[in-house]
Amino acid sequence: MEPLIFFAVLTAAAMHAGWNAMVKFGLDHYSAIALLTFMQASLSIILIPFFALPAPAAWPWLAASAAIHTGYKLFLIRAYEHGDLSQIYPLSRGAAPVLTALVSILFLHENLSVLKIAAVACIAGGVLLMSMRGGADLKRLPPAALTWALGTACFTAAYTIIDGIGARVSDTPSGYTLFMFAGEGLLLLIWTCARGGRTAFPPMAQAWKSGFVAGALSLGSYWVAIWAFTKAPIALVAALRETSVLFAMLLGVFWLRERAGWPRWIAASLVACGVALIRI
Repeated sequence: MEPLIFFAVLTAAAMHAGWNAMVKFGLDHYSAIALLTFMQASLSIILIPFFALPAPAAWPWLAASAAIHTGYKLFLIRAYEHGDLSQIYPLSRGAAPVLTALVSILFLHENLSVLKIAAVACIAGGVLLMSMRGGADLKRLPPAALTWALGTACFTAAYTIIDGIGARVSDTPSGYTLFMFAGEGLLLLIWTCARGGRTAFPPMAQAWKSGFVAGALSLGSYWVAIWAFTKAPIALVAALRETSVLFAMLLGVFWLRERAGWPRWIAASLVACGVALIRI
């Protein structure tokens, strides 16, 4: 992977960790994620006139991506209702690179060397290990939480593959990104209105500033990833994005003064090894 792409995706991973650290707006899980989605959709709509329209071949992929992104967030919300953020997030993110790599190799015929497959395995394994918190807590994870988290991972792998293909045929990764997020925002808006009506929006309005910053970070993070899908193997970009979990842990330790036991540091070392293998 070229240095520019490598460091751009690492920066995107740090941004991804940043918006996850900010997503606690004092709202329930649904409202917080909905607010973030509406903000990034609003930003996308504002920016659309400044970029080229995606090629006609990309529109079916755009529609599918918007729907799958919406499903991903609904599954993630349900997972958070049954389990803790510190376990659900690594579980839902850690399984996705493996699924993405399998689909990329089997169906997209992307050539990954043994070294690169090892890199994906290290990152995925490290991310999953972070969810164990020493092992005992994972056994007490409710089955419903595990089911929703793994379902979320399937959605993550699906939209990663779809966006990788869609961006490549769109002739404009930026235009593709903006239209996709605008479509996702529209779908979640319809769902939110059907779910809670007008009562769902006043609480979000009170947290709009934090939501705006988190939405901007989320938009920027995935915008970089979609651009990288057109420049490097999708499986490698997807795996490198999951270093966001490592950045999140470091933010927790050095900024929020959270404790990290030896299993977390072993997990962090695995992720770091995977990053080094991708760069080789």
